[in-house]
Amino acid sequence: MKGTSLVYSSHDRSDLIHDHFIVQRALRGEDNRRILFLPMSETPQNGSEYERQEFAWGNFRYFFSFYDRFGLEYLPFYWNSGLRAEDVETFWHSLWSSEVVILGGGHSVTGLHRYKELGARFNGEPGLFGRILHERKARGLLTVGFSAGADQLCEHIFRRTYDDYTDTKGFGLVRKSMITLHHDSSRNGDLWDAARRFGDYRVFGLPNDAGLNTDWGVLPSGNIWQIYEFVVDRTWDIPSDQFHIRTRQGALIDHFDPHGRHWAFDNGDHLVRIQSPDGRFDESWMTAGGGLLHYGTRAPSRYSSIAEILASH
Repeated sequence: MKGTSLVYSSHDRSDLIHDHFIVQRALRGEDNRRILFLPMSETPQNGSEYERQEFAWGNFRYFFSFYDRFGLEYLPFYWNSGLRAEDVETFWHSLWSSEVVILGGGHSVTGLHRYKELGARFNGEPGLFGRILHERKARGLLTVGFSAGADQLCEHIFRRTYDDYTDTKGFGLVRKSMITLHHDSSRNGDLWDAARRFGDYRVFGLPNDAGLNTDWGVLPSGNIWQIYEFVVDRTWDIPSDQFHIRTRQGALIDHFDPHGRHWAFDNGDHLVRIQSPDGRFDESWMTAGGGLLHYGTRAPSRYSSIAEILASH
């Protein structure tokens, strides 16, 4: 599956996520082999606007450097309070054109405010950043969200309390979805609560190292299709890090439906959702053990493949 949005939680640069889904995607680029990394969600430390951003970039740069001989291009763009108009114009071009863009970690709301502030201050359009992300999606380019960036690419940022929900709207590349990061089963109550409160959403708990490779669009019928490919990465094998790698401890991607039923997805599983524009038709199917199950009944599906489901709706 060639997803357009990858959201994930990880402890370090595990191979399945970072090589297979990110670097190799960039190296297959038709127009360039460039990865643009955005650490703008990092907050100032020790009076420096750059310290945390540079540290975050270093955690990715060392991994990308292994691919220099294959022609991989990679660069960061740092936020600072003194950005010039010409800097931001270069940034918009890189954001629009890079084969892969990664929204890095830090504080989810901090990053959202900065992305929107750039558009408002320099172009009079607070939604410019999000609009470019959706244009990237329409052109089949990959946008990645790591940690806080994963929150930002979903429809809403996950919070334990939902009294003030207006400031937590994300960019919506992962449509009608919410996630928890660095998840473990002790937080399943939060997942169930969110699934119950926001029944139109799909809510997932992403442990380290795991993610969702996703895409969605509109079928000829006008119905909206959405596919999640579940990524559970167990490749990071440094013994001293085992405590942080929940997937090496057997953790899967936890999920609750609005009725409280629990499901745990493993690497390579899929979930496909079909909705009518008015929301009156809303059905999903998921893979399990090589077969397809109907999401609502958990019974074997009469469809033999995801392609057949899409063609039938």
